[in-house]
Amino acid sequence: MKNSLNIYRKDLKNIVTNWAAMILIGGLAILPSLYAWFNIAAMWDPYSNTGNLPIGIVNEDKGATVRDQEINAGKEVVDNLKDNKNMQWHFTNRKDAMDKVEYGDYFAIVIIPEDFSEKLGTVLSDEPKKAQMEYYVNEKLNAVSPKITEKGASVIADEVSSKFVSTVNGIIFDLFNNLGIELEGNLPDIEKFEDYIFTLEENLPEIHRMLNESLGDANSAGDILNKTQGALPEAKEYTNTGLTTINQTLGYMNEAEERLNSIAPKVKENVAKVQSITDQINQLLDKAKESKIDINEGKKVQENIEQQLDNAIATLNTVEKALQQLQDTNAQLPPPSDSDEEAEEGQPSDQLSQEQIDQAISQTAELRQSLEQLRTDVNQMDQFLNNTEAASKVVDQIHQAAADTNIKLDEFVKEYQNNIEPTILEEVGKAKGTLTGAKGILEEIQSTLPEVERVLNSTQKNLKEGKGMLEYASGEFPYVNDKVKQLADKIREVQKDTDINEIIQLLRNDPSAEQSFFEEPVLLNQNELFPIENYGTGMTPFYTVLAGWVGALLLISLLAVDVHNEGLYTGRQIYFGRFFTFWTIGIVQTIVVTLGDLFLIGVNAKHPVWLVLFGLLVSSVFILIVYSLVSVFGNVGKALAIVLLVLQISGSGGTYPVELLPKFFQVINPYLPFTYAVDLMREAVGGIVWGRALRDIGVLVLCGVLAIIFGAFLKEPINKKTKKFLEKSKESGLVH
Repeated sequence: MKNSLNIYRKDLKNIVTNWAAMILIGGLAILPSLYAWFNIAAMWDPYSNTGNLPIGIVNEDKGATVRDQEINAGKEVVDNLKDNKNMQWHFTNRKDAMDKVEYGDYFAIVIIPEDFSEKLGTVLSDEPKKAQMEYYVNEKLNAVSPKITEKGASVIADEVSSKFVSTVNGIIFDLFNNLGIELEGNLPDIEKFEDYIFTLEENLPEIHRMLNESLGDANSAGDILNKTQGALPEAKEYTNTGLTTINQTLGYMNEAEERLNSIAPKVKENVAKVQSITDQINQLLDKAKESKIDINEGKKVQENIEQQLDNAIATLNTVEKALQQLQDTNAQLPPPSDSDEEAEEGQPSDQLSQEQIDQAISQTAELRQSLEQLRTDVNQMDQFLNNTEAASKVVDQIHQAAADTNIKLDEFVKEYQNNIEPTILEEVGKAKGTLTGAKGILEEIQSTLPEVERVLNSTQKNLKEGKGMLEYASGEFPYVNDKVKQLADKIREVQKDTDINEIIQLLRNDPSAEQSFFEEPVLLNQNELFPIENYGTGMTPFYTVLAGWVGALLLISLLAVDVHNEGLYTGRQIYFGRFFTFWTIGIVQTIVVTLGDLFLIGVNAKHPVWLVLFGLLVSSVFILIVYSLVSVFGNVGKALAIVLLVLQISGSGGTYPVELLPKFFQVINPYLPFTYAVDLMREAVGGIVWGRALRDIGVLVLCGVLAIIFGAFLKEPINKKTKKFLEKSKESGLVH
């Protein structure tokens, strides 16, 4: 060890006394720190400068109308981005944006398509469609910028989604609240509905029975309607025939009434004439009997009497015919309603009228026959005008016949005036009234028949439809029966498991509060256990450790690991003696870089003292490893140290979590000194967890011990074996 210390002292003396060596060593002490400082400063806080990243925004959204409300989400995005300073937003058109992102003027562009708002509005339709934004990024410009710009595009999408979800949820919860209020107001009706379902379930058998009965009644009604419709043509025919008969009968009655009215004066007139004629006959007979009559005058009187008798007979014939016609018409009349007088007598009026008409006809015929007989007798008078003896007997006969005729005429006139004419006219009036009433009824029936037919047809149609509905209802009843029972069972199940008042309370809400909740349903309560001020501070452990290894490489590159006059020292003495020199310079390098991190760069380490101390430990271990490799293997050791550096930069997890690295680096990670060195420095920067720190310290100390053992015991034997190889390589003039 004494010789090793002599080598160390001699090296320090040579450095102090040789200004060139001092400058060289000074440069070696500072150069590694520059490597760390520049990298830390460059990465100090890059994400605070994202406002300098040019991003193109193209808004082609045409807007949309949703539930009578105009929306334009694209315009809202643009308006919000104008106040957003997170990135350098450039608002342009599609062609300009595509050109600039292709040539690198924009790192990325976001295009809002023309149907953006329209698709957002489909959320309230049966087929909602997701709105899309187009994102273009030029990834060749930088490895990190695509991730940053992608984050910016995601922020835009998230902001639109958040506001949209907030708005939609506000509408939904407003509807829920209104539904809750309406449900609460309709609670009595709901309870009535439940009771109705239970009542319906209970009455289903009765409903089924009534359906079957109604279907049977409908079939019976259909048969009755068919029969009624079949009888309508016959009713029409009967009505038309009845009207025709009544009209004809009324015509007969009017004609008979007119005849009676016209005959009555003639009857009186002719009866008076006949009575006058009988008087004349009596006078003529008296004269004939006394033989005082002139034959010529008698003939004139005879002719006059015959003419008057003929007129009287003709009148009686007319009266008789009118009475016979009235008799025929009266026989065809329907029986009228009984009058009070007829009710008292217990005899219908048509029978009384018919008897009186028959009596009048009989009296008229008898009177007519008397007049005809009288005429016959008068016609024979001329034979006896000159024969008094022969005519006496005939005259008495004629005289008696004339007297009888006068009596009959008086009786006929009285009967005709007092009974026949008034009674017949009265009965004719009654008959006309009855016929007119019957005609009115038949005309009303006739006018009603088309409406009856229409009603019957309509009823038939409605009955057919009703029957069809009844048949359908009867056919569907089993299904309805099952569904009603299922519904009733479901209501009972819901009543058992769910309280509708609880549902109402769930629906009733404050729409504004619910909208605010869903706008940000989860609040991230971030607790930073070991807060790191910025990205540069977070990268300080890695670059500081890296500077330590780089410093060791610089030392073995510029300084010799062997001493002159090697024969004076053993290999182990040379190893330790020159190590002290390397270690001293490494200590200076570490102090410079750690103090520079703290005071020059401004790294805010939680434990600055421990940062320096941990740095000294790391640097010492690295010097031991690198120095041992070069001391034992020479130039090959330098190469091995560089290989180790490369592997440790990639596999130590200093920049990315080891879990994100390929499998190879995950495998070698636990065996790399960098892994523990970086972790140890992070403890000093972020906050020490002594369990982890002691583990890292233990592993690093173990690495240092192994390096010492490796160098101390293998330097001399390996150097002897590689001496000729080294000398031969130096002869090339390329290797020192």
